[in-house]
Amino acid sequence: MSNERVPGRDALRGARRVVVKIGSALLTNDGRGLDEAAIGGWVDQIAALHRQGLEVVLVSSGAVAAGMVRLGWQARPSAVHELQAAAAVGQNGLTQCYEHHFARHGLLTAQVLLTHDDLSNRKRYLNARSALRTLVDLRVVPVINENDTVVTDEIRFGDNDTLGALVANLLEAEALVILTDQEGLFDADPRHNPAAMLIQEGRADDPALAAVAGGGGALGRGGMTTKVQAARLAARSGAVTVIASGRQPEVLTRLIEGERLGTLLCPEEAPMAARKRWLAGQLQVRGSLTLDAGAVKVLRGSGSSLLAVGVKALTGDFVRGDMVLCLDEQGERIAKGLVNYGADEARRILGQPSHQIEAILGYMEAPELIHRDNLVVL
Repeated sequence: MSNERVPGRDALRGARRVVVKIGSALLTNDGRGLDEAAIGGWVDQIAALHRQGLEVVLVSSGAVAAGMVRLGWQARPSAVHELQAAAAVGQNGLTQCYEHHFARHGLLTAQVLLTHDDLSNRKRYLNARSALRTLVDLRVVPVINENDTVVTDEIRFGDNDTLGALVANLLEAEALVILTDQEGLFDADPRHNPAAMLIQEGRADDPALAAVAGGGGALGRGGMTTKVQAARLAARSGAVTVIASGRQPEVLTRLIEGERLGTLLCPEEAPMAARKRWLAGQLQVRGSLTLDAGAVKVLRGSGSSLLAVGVKALTGDFVRGDMVLCLDEQGERIAKGLVNYGADEARRILGQPSHQIEAILGYMEAPELIHRDNLVVL
């Protein structure tokens, strides 16, 4: 296990990139239509964090619930085509609402609709990551939702808590903040047990947490169970998760200042250690790269990225984002990582300096063949 300090509330104070997920019950005022005043309040808080230099990515539920209200439906339908129709009607209003409120602060938003298929397909995963990182670099606030209009039961996330966790993984965020209509995770159901105590801090992988998490409400698909599962997913890339009440005044700014609100669920390891552990655990490799002595020395000595100039040969039919082995000239395993170029492109740039990549390929996806964050020395 790494000797890096495992993050706690201090990880929120030091966070530079935060994923904020807001649930349907909050956004629609328990089903009474989009709560524009409440949405404006959360936008004000996100804008305040933005002014402090934080990168905030918003995962917003509410499309289906908002569409139900617009269509005059009292009960959430079970038929997929009706859910898709409600999402299509509701997403429009949801997007307009966010656009209006962020514009008050001079901030641009970008609507991003994803399905599980987008994040399980490696190429689309990397494309989504590139697009989101570009938006964040441009200081645009991405507003992400599941693409309920086209999603089917086979490819749906099931709830936006899971989507929030996967976005935290995707962008390597330090924190996932799940805003809900509860104060946090309790050791018993507070609606039925007045003696229930708020769990202030815990481990994301603690199996006892699942036993105290309840089911979902009428509007959303996720209850505390999905939030605990989301915390476990977010922990894979080292993110801390906070489950807190969106109705607490200035909840986001107070959390980022380190105030003890809600339930904080911590990963077992710090972010980079968790990511390296995940990389090391990937068993399936799609090819190999043979490195020259200089590249081997640099990787082992300084943990730098792998540049094409240090690669002498390759094997395999890998594509961008695949896991490949890095070998020395004697065939000894040195490292493994996720490549930024497919095998065909990589063959053309082997041994070439980074500044020549664009001239050779006609574009440059990245200056390195494998970025150090996607590389683990064996």
